Amino acid sequence: MTEILELVHDVDEAGFEQVVFGHDAESGLRAIVAVHSTVLGPALGGTRFWPYPTEAEAVTDVCRLARGMTYKHAAAGLSQGGGKAVIWGDPRSERTDGLITAYARFVDRLGGRYLTAEDVGTTQADMDLIRETTPHVTGVSPSLGGSGDPSPATAWGVLWAIRAAAATRWGSDDLRGRHVVVSGVGKVGSALVDHLVANGATVAVSDVNERAIAAVVDAHGTDRVTVVGVDDAHRTECDVFAPCALGAVLSERTVPELRCEIVAGSANNQLATDDDDDRIADRGILYVPDYVANAGGVINIAEEVAVDGSDGYDRDRAWKRIEGIGPTVTEILALAETESVTPAEAADRYAEARIDAARTE
Repeated sequence: MTEILELVHDVDEAGFEQVVFGHDAESGLRAIVAVHSTVLGPALGGTRFWPYPTEAEAVTDVCRLARGMTYKHAAAGLSQGGGKAVIWGDPRSERTDGLITAYARFVDRLGGRYLTAEDVGTTQADMDLIRETTPHVTGVSPSLGGSGDPSPATAWGVLWAIRAAAATRWGSDDLRGRHVVVSGVGKVGSALVDHLVANGATVAVSDVNERAIAAVVDAHGTDRVTVVGVDDAHRTECDVFAPCALGAVLSERTVPELRCEIVAGSANNQLATDDDDDRIADRGILYVPDYVANAGGVINIAEEVAVDGSDGYDRDRAWKRIEGIGPTVTEILALAETESVTPAEAADRYAEARIDAARTE
């Protein structure tokens, strides 16, 4: 097997500790790991398998995602730092066991500074295969002592984020009679619909995948779940708009079209630009920062690491911690009000305060 070549680029001037490039000629692996911060602990973040048009775009994406993980872990109160990885390629045509194993060796050579997990384009089965080569992986199957698919945990956390935002906006976290639009009903979005319906909400759903739409409607019936077009989801009148698909859905074009009072969903990087947070606030819409709302998945997989002296994953303990997203959202929204800043700015300040405190300990 051809050795993996690592090229370490010094990107300290951008606030990153390390960006590492890996290549394995035999398997065709081309991968990048970005470690943004290990102040709070080893960098934890998923591996995205995606056919980026250029290497520069892959680097931009992995660095953006890694920095977001630093803030996500800090805001969630976790003892993990921020990191992310990408495998550059199309998983539908280029994924092989040999490539995943080569990637596992790449991760292992980082010596535990980076812990990987599932992300877009990778699967739990991939994480199980990685575990055969390195211990520096989370989200493996329960049979291997892991937490499994993080999607249900992510959806559970988004529910608590929505309830907290509802309490801030309307004085009650009761969702009975509320109308929620869930844009994207993949594994996270569909699980969120289940929770919303169970909590008495009516839901409108959209997705490019017609089978996913049909499965959600069949599960709950048309009296509780209706369908809207993908392009119409954000401008459908509702109480809560929950973006649960791709990022950058909130932009200079779409924010003026929003017809909701709250935005809270699982999608990463929902704001197309930093200015879009101000645009949302100017419209009087309450925005729950995405990395706060969608932290349930990382809280869940972080439980595979020793917590309070206990080793091993405990689902009840994990899901109880995920419910803590609600109080965190309440605190961040209150901070935004007190300091006259947007919720996104308040979330950043909240996370940065914890990181700065750790630096001085």
